[in-house]
Amino acid sequence: MLDNLSQRLARVVKTIRGEARLTEANTQEMLREVRMALLEADVALPVVRDFIARVKEKALGEEVISSLSPGQALVGVVQRELTNIIGGDLGPEANQLNLAVTPPAVILMAGLQGAGKTTTVGKLAKLLKETHKKKVLVVSGDVYRPAAIEQLKTVAAQVGADFFPSDISQKPVDITLAAIDWARKHYHDVLIVDTAGRLAIDEAMMSEIKAIHAAAKPAETLFVVDAMLGQDAVNTAKAFNDALPLTGVVVTKLDGDSRGGAALSVRHITGKPIKFVGVGEKLNGLEVFHPERMASRILGMGDIMALVEEAQRGVDVAEAQKLVTKLKSGDRFDLNDFKSQLQQMNKMGGLGGMLDKLPAQLQAKAGQADMGKAEKDMKRMEGIINSMTPLERAKPDLIKASRKRRIATGAGVQVQEVNRMLKQFEQMQDMMKMMKKGGLMKMMRGLGGLKGGFPGMGG
Repeated sequence: MLDNLSQRLARVVKTIRGEARLTEANTQEMLREVRMALLEADVALPVVRDFIARVKEKALGEEVISSLSPGQALVGVVQRELTNIIGGDLGPEANQLNLAVTPPAVILMAGLQGAGKTTTVGKLAKLLKETHKKKVLVVSGDVYRPAAIEQLKTVAAQVGADFFPSDISQKPVDITLAAIDWARKHYHDVLIVDTAGRLAIDEAMMSEIKAIHAAAKPAETLFVVDAMLGQDAVNTAKAFNDALPLTGVVVTKLDGDSRGGAALSVRHITGKPIKFVGVGEKLNGLEVFHPERMASRILGMGDIMALVEEAQRGVDVAEAQKLVTKLKSGDRFDLNDFKSQLQQMNKMGGLGGMLDKLPAQLQAKAGQADMGKAEKDMKRMEGIINSMTPLERAKPDLIKASRKRRIATGAGVQVQEVNRMLKQFEQMQDMMKMMKKGGLMKMMRGLGGLKGGFPGMGG
């Protein structure tokens, strides 16, 4: 996420931290580097100017100059100002959805075609169902692209949200009013309205969405913008903000663009908070936007809180408890347990998703490994286990040469891959034994001695 910007600013931060004394010359040099990094990342020029002016004013102030470690004090200034410019100045509640209205609370999604509105509707429905325990109905008002209605129907089924059918012969305003009526009668807490997008802003599109807004009186009007749009994101955001009383912004595909600075400009241009960021194709890839955490990530300091939250959401507590009970009772860690651990890691966004939230220095160490290969290896290992019989999974010792050949054929891999997976499993099994015998410290020492490492990460 924002790789180029993050790498450049992380280097600047490292240099500043090492400065024993701050002068106007080295402060100017640092600000020049920051300015270049932001401009190359597609951050809008007015935003860069404002940010640099704020940092310069504070950097040459008494608080930094008189500090015992001025370099670190200046890093603090950069972090605070970056947090403010992407929404920290709006307060801690700015990223919250306003759902405290008479049900159904209508959420209107607006944006250009291809920004990822329909997928975002599904992601948001999933988040509201699972995190806020809301009963959600979704409807498509996109009557210009027949596939859009079917796409939303499919996405709604995947996330377990209710879908209100619509047809290309209907008018978007009529569809919206009918959906609101249905939601009210069937006690839905939230109705999310997906609207039509165009490849560029036009008068007809804006008139239509204004009419939908007037009829629906939404509690939230969210502008969905593609992080890869570059400087056009700023112009589009301004046009939508002029036409609609936006309440927030959703930035999609932030993981797909190493620059993505335009997304950081949207808050400044519209004055509206970024409420969510979309990462990845999976329907759980929607994160609540926290300016201070995003600033930390951009500056290469990581986002450990997000990692903890991801773990809390992704880890199946009942499954983990079952494994602990099993090990305590003396039963051995088997291939079913190993498969379960692989699936838990995948639920947490995989190795790449976890790595993105670590501080830069840890990312650099782990980055020597090919994360794409590591994740493919994990999937391959799961496929190999799926090719085994229930008896083989429960009693891996039974797996000899002839069984290995059959398993390899079933999984579409070479026998060597089966051997490698079994070796990884045995190492995990040894770690579990250590855990049972002497607790965590022994296990950590065991991890340090893991010859094979994680799949795809050396060895």
